[in-house]
Amino acid sequence: MKETLLKLLDMNHDERQQYMNEKGDILIENMLNNIGYPEDELRDKLNYRLFIEMLADNLFTTVQMNQLTKKLKGTDFLYASIGERDTDQVFIRSFSALWLCGLLNVDSQIRFLSDEEAKEILEATTHYLSQENDVRGFVHDKGWAHAIAHGADLATAIVAHPLFEMRFAPTLLQGIKNSLWKGTVYIDDEDERLVTIIEKLMIKDFPEEILIEWVEQVFDKLQYYLMEVGYTPQYFAARTNTLHFMKTLYFTLKFSQKMPELKGVVSLFIGKWMKQ
Repeated sequence: MKETLLKLLDMNHDERQQYMNEKGDILIENMLNNIGYPEDELRDKLNYRLFIEMLADNLFTTVQMNQLTKKLKGTDFLYASIGERDTDQVFIRSFSALWLCGLLNVDSQIRFLSDEEAKEILEATTHYLSQENDVRGFVHDKGWAHAIAHGADLATAIVAHPLFEMRFAPTLLQGIKNSLWKGTVYIDDEDERLVTIIEKLMIKDFPEEILIEWVEQVFDKLQYYLMEVGYTPQYFAARTNTLHFMKTLYFTLKFSQKMPELKGVVSLFIGKWMKQ
C-alpha cells in the first residue's frame, strides 16, 4: 500500500485523474482499510495526505464522496469500538473524524449530499466528541491519535455546515463539557480546538444567554464534585482543563469583541476558581 500511495503522491493532477478513472474505487477501498493503520507514516503522512490532496483537487466523484461520508459515520469507522481507551482502534475513529471534516467542508460548498442525507449525517456525528474516551495525544511509535482534538474539529465542521440546526448544539456543548472530565490534563492544544466550536456557534448567532447558562453549568459541575467527592486527581485534572478552556474562551471573546456579557461571566468564574 505504501508503494501505491508514494506513487500517487508523486503524480501530477492529470496522472492522478487518469488513475482515479481506472482504479478509483479500488484505491478508495484500500485507503479506507488503512485509515487507522497504527503507524504514522502510512496512516498520516501518506494515506491522509493523499486523501486531502485529492479532495482539494476534486479527484473524487460526487458519488464516491457521498458513499465515503455515509461509511465513515458508522460503527466501522467513527464509532469503531467507541468508549475504549488505549487501544489502536482510536486511530480508526480519530482519522475517520478528520476525513469527515474534509468531506463536510466540501459538501458545504458543492453539496454532494441531499438535504436529508446531510442532516442525518450531521446528527449522527454530533455524539462522537461526548463518547470518545481515548485522550492520548502523541502515541510513541504510532504517531498522533489526538481523538479529542479531531473530535473538536469534526464538531466545528458540523456547526459550519449550511444545514446545521440549532437542535444539534446541546449535544456538541455536552461533548465539550464531557471532554473536560476524561481523567487527564490536555497538553496538545485541545482547549483551542474545543473553543473553536463556540466560535462557530457565535457566527451562527447562537443565543448568548444559553452560552452563559452553559458556562455556569460547567463550573457548577466542578463545585458539585468538590463538595460531594473532594480533592481527587480527577477533580484537579477537570479543574485544570476547565480553566485552560475558559481562559482560551475569554481571549477569543476579547479579540472578537463579541458577546461582552458572556466574556464578563467567564472572567468572573476564572477569577473565582483560580483562587481555589
